[in-house]
Amino acid sequence: MRPHVMLSVAVSIDGYIDDAGPERLLLSNAADFDRVDALRADSDAILIGAETLRRDNPRLLVNSADRRLRRVAAGKPEYPVRVIVTAGGDLDPDLRFWHSGGERLVYTTDSGATRIGDRLAGLAEVVSLGAAIEFDALLDDLGKRGLERLMVEGGGSIHTALLSAGLADEVWMAVAPVVVGDPAAPRFLGPAAFPGGPHHRMQLADVGRVGDIALLRYLPKEDSDVG
Repeated sequence: MRPHVMLSVAVSIDGYIDDAGPERLLLSNAADFDRVDALRADSDAILIGAETLRRDNPRLLVNSADRRLRRVAAGKPEYPVRVIVTAGGDLDPDLRFWHSGGERLVYTTDSGATRIGDRLAGLAEVVSLGAAIEFDALLDDLGKRGLERLMVEGGGSIHTALLSAGLADEVWMAVAPVVVGDPAAPRFLGPAAFPGGPHHRMQLADVGRVGDIALLRYLPKEDSDVG
């Protein structure tokens, strides 16, 4: 069985996930970062794209020691499996992602695997999906590994690919009270043929507030009853 796929994103009011500057724009507040840490702790794997890895240089760890202890007590590894998706294989082994935490997987193409070569030896398992990145095959492989909950933290091209393919089960969206307004900045979603197009209404499952952040949870595969 494929894992349950949860997209997690923080956006500005006008739908951007960052600005166009060299430093990452922190849209979330401290309480929301802790909420995300809890979601990570409840996940079996966390996935990002190579562009997000290069831009943000994240570690993708569960930061709370208590949450890590609860994972171990439940028979899970201390950290979720961390997953990188790259078509071209342009990965820097010196990034901090590769030097902390637990198991790492890299999904790539045949050409990407050739480019990676042995640069990630001892740092990650590299899995080729063939001539192109096929997310169905990626999820099938994660399922075969016994991973039941996948948290996807970006970037926009990854979110777009999963939503447009009908592979996302839920979306957690934190809306920050800022406006970016820069067309050069990255957005949550790019152009795509999404299932049902603008006539498909996702189900709004939860609405919450974390300080000055509005928190929305959507179920993409379910239509809301709008009468």
